[in-house]
Amino acid sequence: MITRWFRWGLVWIVCGLAAQALPGRTFHVDAVQGDDTRDGLGAEQAWRSLVQVNRATLTAGDQVLFRRGQSWRGQLVPQSGTAQGVITYGAFGTGAKPVLLGSVAADRPADWEPTGPGLWATPPLRFEPFGAPVELPAARWSLHQEGGAAATLTTAPANAGTGRELSLRSGKPGTRANHLQLSIAGLAVEADTYYLLTFRARSTQPFTPASVSLMKSGPPWTAYAAPQSALPLLGTNETEHTVRFHARQTAPDGRLTFFLGGAMPADCVVTLNSLRLQAARCNQTIPLSADVGNIIFDQGAATGFKKWRVADLRQEGDYHYNPQTWQVTLRMDAHPATRHRQVELALNRHIINEGGRSHVTYENLDLRYGAAHGIGGGSTHHITVRGCDISFIGGGHQLTRPDGKPVRFGNGVEFWSGAAHCLVEDCRLWEIYDAALTNQGDGTNVQEHITYRRNVIWNSEYSFEFWNRGPASLARDIVFEHNTCVDAGRGWGYRQRPDPNGRHLMFYDNSAITTNVVIRYNIFANAVDSLLRLHGRDWTSALRMDHNAWNQPQGVWVLWGQEKIGANGFAPFMGGRGFDQHSLLVEPGFRNAAGRDYRLAETSPLRRLTNQGQPVGALP
Repeated sequence: MITRWFRWGLVWIVCGLAAQALPGRTFHVDAVQGDDTRDGLGAEQAWRSLVQVNRATLTAGDQVLFRRGQSWRGQLVPQSGTAQGVITYGAFGTGAKPVLLGSVAADRPADWEPTGPGLWATPPLRFEPFGAPVELPAARWSLHQEGGAAATLTTAPANAGTGRELSLRSGKPGTRANHLQLSIAGLAVEADTYYLLTFRARSTQPFTPASVSLMKSGPPWTAYAAPQSALPLLGTNETEHTVRFHARQTAPDGRLTFFLGGAMPADCVVTLNSLRLQAARCNQTIPLSADVGNIIFDQGAATGFKKWRVADLRQEGDYHYNPQTWQVTLRMDAHPATRHRQVELALNRHIINEGGRSHVTYENLDLRYGAAHGIGGGSTHHITVRGCDISFIGGGHQLTRPDGKPVRFGNGVEFWSGAAHCLVEDCRLWEIYDAALTNQGDGTNVQEHITYRRNVIWNSEYSFEFWNRGPASLARDIVFEHNTCVDAGRGWGYRQRPDPNGRHLMFYDNSAITTNVVIRYNIFANAVDSLLRLHGRDWTSALRMDHNAWNQPQGVWVLWGQEKIGANGFAPFMGGRGFDQHSLLVEPGFRNAAGRDYRLAETSPLRRLTNQGQPVGALP
């Protein structure tokens, strides 16, 4: 009888052959000699920028290759291939892997200004209008009501200036933002352009709009531009307000909408006049429109320490990011560009944002200095990450809890909700704020047939994290094998986390129907808090662990709920649940752990297994 594992092996082989069956074009990218006006079809006709890579039209089987020894800043947004041909993002030429940076450089003298004794700030935010402003006359605005909302819209001569003003009276404002909408259509927007909406307003009862959006005029109601400034409080005195947008794409059919439902009080009258939309350029020397989740000095020799108030900047390297002014304030005794050769401000966005993509391969890329995920996105399938380096990832502001405490995040590779047939192999990951490798999800979703193998991980909060929530969700056939995991919790983020949890294997609350999670032939060596944490359910039936090598010179080996299990209790605990019947509790014997060479030395006690065809860890 053919075993299930053999059947799945055949499926992977057949799918792999099918995915490579369709030949495609090869595009080249050269950050020095490239030109985005070329066709990219050859090293001498290479493109130059990530912008061109993202906007190019690719088809199944195409490759986009970045020249080795060079670097690019920004975000890669891949395109999907098909079962007949993956789209590959890789490398060409000789030298070091091409580097994709999720950061902006701040190592020039002009990048910092003194703001007080031992305090330095990036330049202030400035916008320069260009072109003629687009007037938004009262006669073109319309009112939409639903969900039981009731309001009236009228126009009258404006109290100040010329023209007419809008007067909106709410009888019943509704309970949700979309129940009451004031909008104007027919607006063209250009990608990567800032827009300043200015208007004068007064209200009989003070309130703040639920939202303001620059969006598509019809279904599917795509948001063309997100607001980047706080929404104003509309008070009883007439005041001028400005809301800033940043357009994500070019479109001729934009609609500006005030969402007022659930925010505007009942029996309130708000009056608007002098409405106009002005295109603008950002003249900030270092545009920091996203949260700065980490500062990396001199290629990781040191990192910053994020604080949430300028008043808390007391130690060298403490810094604060202000989302209103897009500025970083840094505590440093000397000018940052003098003290350090390299200063990288990691921005809160995925370096590769693959949400909704499928049949994509990334290989031989070096991803550094991003404050969200190295590779992240939900609803993905048939994704392969091969031979990549991923380092200094995470720390971005994800959300603020109801109690006012901020939450930070950031994983090396994350497959979020609805991932299937994904593979991460032969990669190196280090200095990750959360998990080096993870698949996780919430709501109703399926995570299945995901494999992580032959990866080397060190100095990350978790080497592998897994959870899936929702009793209707499904997780099955998740395999973590032949990986080498060292020094969990010894990364840059551990000392500044509110919830330090340095562990190699982190199994969080998991209410999904879960079967066949396999952890085998791995090395787990040294963790600040524990090698393994099992939390939120009895994992005995869902989890298969065997043939792993474990080493923890001192401290906790397993955290089972609230029970701490040390070296003496490890084998009985594991054996009593059918885990790791062939486990090895030994020091692995790396060639040069201090130099990050985690291959096995000739004298390693694990060499015997490797020679018998059962290698433990990533590199023999």
